Amino acid sequence: MKKFKLILVLAASFLATNLMAQDKKTQETKQAPAASYVCPMHADVTATKAGKCSKCGMALKEVKAVKATFVCPMHADVSSDKASKCSKCGMALKEVKATH
Repeated sequence: MKKFKLILVLAASFLATNLMAQDKKTQETKQAPAASYVCPMHADVTATKAGKCSKCGMALKEVKAVKATFVCPMHADVSSDKASKCSKCGMALKEVKATH
């Protein structure tokens, strides 16, 4: 009976430790802003890490942490956190949905 209680306590400790570690990792992931990368020619091609555009093969450029959710279809470096017009060409900025 003592062995059973000991095994039960050890299993509960192990489970609690794993759950706390997963919760901490989830919190760190939520707090760390993911860098966003966009193709200079195709604003709809985005990624969370550096790479190449799936349409033209150009290197994706990092979008600075501006919480940019809207990007010009012609100028990927022009971005905003709200719907507006491109400062270079006047086109309406399009909403970007990042791919993971």
